[in-house]
Amino acid sequence: MLPELSIRGPVLPTTAPPDWAGASWVGELLVGDFAAAPAGAPLEVPDVGDYRHVRLLVREHDRIRGYLTPTLIDGHLDPAELHAGVAALPPADVTADAPRAVPISVVLCTRDRPDDLRMALRSLIGLDYPDFEIVVVDNAPTTSATTDTVANIADPRIRVTTEPVPGLSRARNAGVASARHDWIAFTDDDVVVDPGWLRGVARAIGAGGPQVGVVTGPVATAELRTAAQAWFDRRVSWNKFLLPRVFDIRRPPPELPLFPFQVGAYGTGANFTTSRRVLEELGGFDVRLGAGTPTRGGEDIDFFYRVVVRGHLLAYEPSALVWHRHRDTLSALETQSVGYGRGLAAWLTKLTLSPRDLLTGLVAIGRNRRRRGRGGAPATGEGPDGPDQLDPLPGTDRLLRLERRSVLGGPASYLAPWLLRE
Repeated sequence: MLPELSIRGPVLPTTAPPDWAGASWVGELLVGDFAAAPAGAPLEVPDVGDYRHVRLLVREHDRIRGYLTPTLIDGHLDPAELHAGVAALPPADVTADAPRAVPISVVLCTRDRPDDLRMALRSLIGLDYPDFEIVVVDNAPTTSATTDTVANIADPRIRVTTEPVPGLSRARNAGVASARHDWIAFTDDDVVVDPGWLRGVARAIGAGGPQVGVVTGPVATAELRTAAQAWFDRRVSWNKFLLPRVFDIRRPPPELPLFPFQVGAYGTGANFTTSRRVLEELGGFDVRLGAGTPTRGGEDIDFFYRVVVRGHLLAYEPSALVWHRHRDTLSALETQSVGYGRGLAAWLTKLTLSPRDLLTGLVAIGRNRRRRGRGGAPATGEGPDGPDQLDPLPGTDRLLRLERRSVLGGPASYLAPWLLRE
């Protein structure tokens, strides 16, 4: 007997036709119960348009199995190829008890982006979770677009609070102050959350117990329409890990020799949840870091690092899933590269001024070296691959150079507010 298969998608409506040969339609392959005689007819890919390739996130119930890139023929997929691909993926553990639904406040920070906000909020109000609220933080608004968008949706679970000073960290701190629950989930205004997102968060909280300080999850690529999106998809690690994992400063993972400084493995600011207790212990988010400030970034990696080195567990749960439409042009990636370079250097500058946190991380590296000498590194799951990997994006050397040059501005951007106060 073989499991029933069905295709769902696309994840996001296509805004324009694909503009390169490797473009991939992105959707999901749902693995259902076993059937005595599964249908053998080719499966149609809905709204495939001009796409020549397909990427499928494989799900069994609410668990993530992995990715497949099957052959697309006349808008259809061969079920035999799909079954073989599913059989080769790691099995899904669907026997665990349902997670306890702890109350969660979702904080979403935005500024004058009503179209993105509307899409994000529509996905949030569709969450399959019994006890949550949504706090929209309108950060330094110049129009009434945010409040108008929320008013038009008219869902009683959504509230708006305003943070007049620009900066993502300030906005998040304002969202925390307004939140009613002890667990607070953060996401961005340019994502679509999976209906089971908060169930995955609750599962990780329940499995990890009171030591869990942060839960992160994958930020899956929702569109591979352009070469720019595919290049970024290859570069980030947000969607590469498909097995649950726990980061613990007392037990450095052998596959990360520079842990806890390899902050890219932890997750990203578009998808993380933490407790009010941890936020208060760490003093919230550093207002000198993040979008909307001279540093342009670094607030999420700073927070994740501090959580880990202060002894809390950071749990990565693949079923706590959100989708993101990456920037689709080279010029947009250039702007993003500046933020990444400057934000990373700003965080490292802060770290050199935090000797206790720095020393804890260095000690962990030494412990990891000794552990690596006693055995190999465990598998961490297989990320996406496929035709979208094949064609390089012209200008990527410039992107990397731009990011490296931007590192030079990081220390001054972080220290400038402190120096001006002096």
